[in-house]
Amino acid sequence: MKILVTGAAGYIGSVLVPTLLGEGHQVTAVDNFMHNQASLLECCYHDKFNIIRADVRDEKTVSSCVKDADVIFPLACLTGAPICSRFPQEAGSILVDALKMMLKYRRQEQKIIFPTTNSGYGIGQRGVFCTEETPLKPVSLYGRLKVEAEKILTDSGNCVSFRLATVFGASPRMRIDLLVNDFVYRAVTDGFVVVFEADAKRNYIHIRDVVRGFLHAINNWDKLKNNIYNLGLSDANISKRELCEKIKTCLPRFYYGVAEVGEDPDKRDYIVSNEKIEKAGFKPRFSLDDGIKELIKAYSIVKYRKNEFSNNP
Repeated sequence: MKILVTGAAGYIGSVLVPTLLGEGHQVTAVDNFMHNQASLLECCYHDKFNIIRADVRDEKTVSSCVKDADVIFPLACLTGAPICSRFPQEAGSILVDALKMMLKYRRQEQKIIFPTTNSGYGIGQRGVFCTEETPLKPVSLYGRLKVEAEKILTDSGNCVSFRLATVFGASPRMRIDLLVNDFVYRAVTDGFVVVFEADAKRNYIHIRDVVRGFLHAINNWDKLKNNIYNLGLSDANISKRELCEKIKTCLPRFYYGVAEVGEDPDKRDYIVSNEKIEKAGFKPRFSLDDGIKELIKAYSIVKYRKNEFSNNP
């Protein structure tokens, strides 16, 4: 297939693009390379790889790229609550306005696979699993924009939306602002972390299982299309305290302290059911323990400043 990926050099795109090429697809990758990342260099030898350095808000570029695509992955966004709060206008123009513009040129037979976030569930009920039918109550601008974008796409038809759990794992375009990635980084480099609101829970998913989920949608389109799916590990609805214990199992020297005062600016607290996607034939392959061990190795190779690799999908 001919596949268009916007935000292709981001955290997820940098794993997705080479995987698509490996599956024999022709990939057009669009990114503005705002972080000067070189995460797609390994793809440049491939004759089925086309790279366009451009902003997803550029209408001429988008209209040209969309017309030949069989499948579209709109990954471009400012990712996460902090950067969206800092740059609200840019966040909205990339996540919502650019998506509306893309849909102007998209034909109905063209498939769209969209990664949103299960942070849209906000603060759930204690002990009650959030399903795809649970009312959305996002607590951040990022969450609200993702919810709005999902509604625009689902109303347009012929799409699949994945509400991703908190993603973890190594990528050529690394992010350490994601919770598992962050805590393991602190464990490896500092040996300790102070945890706020330690019993708040969320769900998790490995980056390569995210990509596997995307491929599952492509390969089972008639079965999955026009639906929304939670995508996460059913055995990883855990608290931050429990996450620290898992890390400590792999790194016994790691120490974590629980702050009795203060609060986490990220107020999310929920558990998620992934039953719907599992019934559609998809099962994750990588556990949370697998990801922690992988990240420990990754941080033995890569050292960087805290904010050097963050805030891009």
